[in-house]
Amino acid sequence: MVAFLRLALRRVAMMPVMVLGIALLVFVVLQFSPADPAYNALGDSASAEARAAFAAAHGLDDPLPVRYFAFLGDLARGDLGVTVPPSQPVADRIATAFPLTLQLTLLGLALAVVLALVLGVISAVYRDRWPDQVFRVLSMVGIALPSFWLGVLLIQQFALNTPLFPTGGYVNPADSFGGWLRGMTLPAVALALPVAASLARLVRTAMVSELDRDYVRTARGSGLPPFLIIRSVLRNSLITPLTVLGVKVGYMLSGAVVIEAIFDLPGMGKLILEGVTGGDVALVQGTVLTIAVAFLVVNVVVDLLYLLVNPRIRTV
Repeated sequence: MVAFLRLALRRVAMMPVMVLGIALLVFVVLQFSPADPAYNALGDSASAEARAAFAAAHGLDDPLPVRYFAFLGDLARGDLGVTVPPSQPVADRIATAFPLTLQLTLLGLALAVVLALVLGVISAVYRDRWPDQVFRVLSMVGIALPSFWLGVLLIQQFALNTPLFPTGGYVNPADSFGGWLRGMTLPAVALALPVAASLARLVRTAMVSELDRDYVRTARGSGLPPFLIIRSVLRNSLITPLTVLGVKVGYMLSGAVVIEAIFDLPGMGKLILEGVTGGDVALVQGTVLTIAVAFLVVNVVVDLLYLLVNPRIRTV
C-alpha cells in the first residue's frame, strides 16, 4: 500500500509540469492564427489607430515570452479571457459546455468497456470457434467505421426511418432523465463502437495468451469453477487494455467534439466550431486547453488503475 501511494503521488506531482507544457503548446500554436483579436473585438469599422490602441492595452504587441507568462498568470486565476462581442467570459462558456461533453464521453466509455469485455471474453473462451470468428469480423468492421459516419447512419436508421430516438438536441437530465438518455444514446453508440471493437481485440488477445499459462491448467485440473478461472484470467489480462484505454479516452474526448456537431449538442464541439468560424482565439484556446487537461487527468487516473490491477509494477 505504501509503494502504491508513493507511485500515485509521483504521478500526481508530475501533473503541474505537464499542464505547463500543454499550456505552452496551445498558446504558441494559436499565436500563428491569422485571426486578429483587435479586429474581432472592435469590428470592421475600427480604424487602424483604434486597433493599435487595443493591441497595446491588451499586451498584444509584447514579446511572446511576456504574453505567455501573462497568460499563465490569468490561467492561475481561472481567467481564460473573454469571447468576441458579445463579450462573455470564456470560463463561463466552458463551464456550461464541458459537462455535456463529459457526460457523452463517460457514457460512451462505459458502453465501450462493457462491449469490449463481453466480446473479448466470449471470443477468448470460444477461441477459433464460430463465436470467435463472428466477433473478430465484427471488431474489424467496427474499427474501420469512422464515428462521424456511423453517427450519420444511426440518425438515418434509428431517428428518421425508425423514429426511436431524436435526431439531435440536448435534454438536461435534471429535467427528464429519460429524455436525456434517449438523446444521448445514439451519440454515445457512435462514439463507443469503434473504441469497443479495438479494445475487444486487445482483451481477446491478452486472454488467449493468459489461458495458455500453467496456472490456468492447474486450476482446471483441480476442479476450480470455470467462472472463477475466467475472472482470474480476465484480471491478469487487463493490463494491456488498460494501457491503451487512456489513449482511447483521449480519442473519445476529441471524437465527442465531432459527434456533438452531428447531433447538435451544445458541448465543447460547438464552442470550438464557434471559435474557429468566428476567429475567436480566446475561445479556441480555452476549449482546447480544457480538453487537453481533461485528457491528462484521465491518463493519470488510468495509470492509477493500472497500478491497482498489476501489483507487480508497484515496486518499479
